[in-house]
Parts: sequence; C-alpha cells; structure tokens
Amino acid sequence: MQAPAVIVVDKKANIQGDFKFHMIKKEEIIKRFDALAEKRQFWKDRNRYYYSDQENYFRFLVPERLSILELGCGTGDLLNALKPKRGVGIDFSSEMVRIARERYPNIEFHTTDIEKIEGWGETFDVLIISDVVGHLMDIEETFRQLHIFCRPDTRLIISYYNFFWEPILKVGEMMGLKMPQHHQNWLSWYDICGLLSLSHFQVVKSEFRLLVPKRIPWFSDFINKYIASLPFLRKLCLCQYIVARPVKQNQRREFSTTILIPCKNEKGNIESAVKRIPPFGQHQEMIFVDGRSTDGTREEINRIIKAYPDKDIKLLIQGGQGKGDAVRQGFNVASGDILMILDADLTVPPEDLPKFYIALAEDHGEFINGCRLVYPMEKQAMRFLNYLGNNFFSIMFTWILNQRFKDTLCGTKALFKKDYEKIRTNRSYFGDFDPFGDFDLIFGATKLNLKVIEVPIRYRERTYGKTNISRFRHGWLLMKMTIFAYKKIKILP
Repeated sequence: MQAPAVIVVDKKANIQGDFKFHMIKKEEIIKRFDALAEKRQFWKDRNRYYYSDQENYFRFLVPERLSILELGCGTGDLLNALKPKRGVGIDFSSEMVRIARERYPNIEFHTTDIEKIEGWGETFDVLIISDVVGHLMDIEETFRQLHIFCRPDTRLIISYYNFFWEPILKVGEMMGLKMPQHHQNWLSWYDICGLLSLSHFQVVKSEFRLLVPKRIPWFSDFINKYIASLPFLRKLCLCQYIVARPVKQNQRREFSTTILIPCKNEKGNIESAVKRIPPFGQHQEMIFVDGRSTDGTREEINRIIKAYPDKDIKLLIQGGQGKGDAVRQGFNVASGDILMILDADLTVPPEDLPKFYIALAEDHGEFINGCRLVYPMEKQAMRFLNYLGNNFFSIMFTWILNQRFKDTLCGTKALFKKDYEKIRTNRSYFGDFDPFGDFDLIFGATKLNLKVIEVPIRYRERTYGKTNISRFRHGWLLMKMTIFAYKKIKILP
C-alpha cells in the first residue's frame, strides 16, 4: 500500500504571503483613489441627488457642534456639512487629503491607513464610516481598533450600499454614471451587524433610504419620501445606515436616582408609593409634581414629607397642564444621576423600579422603557380597546423609530440625566408637541441614537381614583403624533 502523502505547512511563510498580498491590494486601492481625487467633485456633481440625501440624513443623525472623526473622509465634504465643534478626517489617499485641506482649513485632516491606527489619544462624540467598509481588507480588526476613539457615549455611524444593488451599480460604472471603484466587499446588513458584534459594538438602530437614487423631477422625491420607507420595500433601498455604540464589560457603578411622580387627585396612593419604592443606588430623591389636585393630594404629600424625614421627598406645584409638562418641570430640578418616572396610579408596581435602575447601571441600555404587554395583566388593568391601540402603536412606532417598542404608552421610563439634558437641548427639532411626556422622551432618545431596552413589568389594576386618560380623545392625539413622527423621522424636513 502506498504511504499517504505528507503535506508540510509553513505557517510563517503563509503569514508572510498573506501580509504581502494585503499590502499589494492596499497599494492598488490607494493608487486608484489618488487617481480619482481630482475627479471626485465631478462624480459628486453627477450624483448630487444621492449625496444630498446622504448629507441630509447624516445631519439628522448627528447634531451640530459635536466632536466628529470621519474615517475614509475623502475630500471632506460630508464632515464639513455636519458643522462639527471639532472635526478630524483621516484617509489613506494623500491626494484626497490634500484637496480636503485646501477646501476646509477649519477641519483637521490626516493621511493615515484607517486599518492600522496607533498612538491616538483622543476620543470623539461620533465616528463616521461612510461608503468605506467595501474597501477594507480586514473589517473586523478595523472595527476593533475604533475603541481607542470611543467613550461609553460615543456613536459609530456606518453607511454603505445595499448588496442587492451590486449588479446595478456595476452597470452604472460601465455606463459612466458612477465613479468607478472596481472590486470591493459587498456586505449585507446582517454581515455588518455581525462584524460589529464580534468587535464589541452593539447596534442601536438602522435605516434604509433611497429607492430611486437619481433625480427624476417629482417622481424621485415622492417615491423616496413616501414609498421607500414602507415595510418590505425599505429593505430594497440603495443605502443602509447603522448606528452602534461601544460595549465594554465594566464593573457596575452606583448612581443616585430621582424618581418623578406626576399626580392629580391621587391622595390614596401617595403613602403607598413612598413605602413601596425599594432602596437602590447611592441616594433616592422623590419628586411629586401635583397637577392642582382637588382631593387633598397636595396636603397628603406635605404630611408624608413630615412623616418620613429619612427620605428625600419634594413637592412641586405644576405650572402648566398635562403629564408632559409635569415631567419637564420635575426633571428640570432633579438632582439624581438617573431620572425615572413612576405614575402615581401605581399600576406599574414601585417594586419593579430596581429593574430599570439595573438596566442602566449595568449598561444594558441608555433609555429604559417599561413594557406591560409581556406578562399577563390583571383583568381590569387595561381595557380591550386600549390593548388593541397599544399593539397598533407598537407596530407603527417600531417601524418609524427603527428600534423595538412593544409598549410606547407605559408611563414608567428611566434614563441618565446627562442624556435628558441632551434631549432638552435638541428639543427644538420636534418642538413642544407632547401632552403625555412619553413621546417627548422616546423621540428625543431615538433622535440622539440612545440604545433602547424594554423591561417587562406586571401591570396592575388601579386601587384608588380613576384614570385621567380618554380613550378616544387621547387615541386621536396619538394618531396625530404617529403622523408627526413619520414626517419628522422617516421623511425628514
């Protein structure tokens, strides 16, 4: 019998050969983009409709006056359009960087291989990788290196072409309609999300845009604004955007907490709320905001303040109307690191508040929303029409906001005060539109790319008083807010 062949693998030779291959391919890519640098503006002008939409959506994702690092910045147009407080662009093409420096002397540009970044001691609010991942030799390793630029609140935003469009774009290059880029990686949305997860990034949200990337008067705008964002069709769009945050296994810290309790005619629930809130965190501050009650609620809160001197309890008298106004008034004077809302009807048990605290303290999310639709609820806790309405709005807002929302109307929510301050600073985008208070926070959190986590709770029947919610009047308000959110988030102004 013939002896089997013995194959000797020289691992060192393989590594050297692989390194040499990567270097050759990288040199080819650099030379190609150096040669394209002078014609870059020509190709952008030819595809102005595409680039205008891209800049518009990035402006939606990134507020002005932040520190921004763009990796693969090209000639710097996108970075400049975002009006950063501090902008830094890096690109491996020295010719692209030269043009960027000439155009935008107010922004710092460097010629650097973004796959091999070393010795950088600065972090940024936002990292951008726009239409670049297709040209990287090792995407996972590149993503891993990005952590040197990250703080816990840094956001990484990646835009890239939908891989379904590969044959169409190649035809466009052959016809001279698109800048030639030759061979590149074609990754699906799932591919990029998987690589981010391997690199210790957590996807916050994603979006798909542009079903018609060329301008056809009236037709392109109509399709892209009103049709392209519809379920199923959206996955066929040319552009995919992914927002992610860095995830690190840090030792849990302890935080102080403000528990805000808006109340109107809830006298019978005040003492129960104070007694049932468990101890957690460094310190607890309870703020009752009374909406000019007529059943003695205000007097009961003052009695409770005296009866529990060991607890930090405060009373505010509401100046405006509605829960939204009460929430804003209370949060404006809150002193805790973490801000929570607990409805005074106690249909969400106060005993569940530590779950919201832990979700933030252990960095599972940055905006914690209660969910009443997982566990079985008590029979009279939610009327049937309310239940149907909640499920309808769950579907609508999950689609509009690009993050999972099973229960948008649960009143119990939690977030860090520093993030609430950002929401308040950027409130002008949506305006003072929300009488409930829930959607001001939900819309603001998603606009700022905060990671949303829902905490299931057991919904209870009210034991005192009656609800201030009108199913039909408030249902109509919610429908108007759905349309409002669609216009402000899906269509964009």
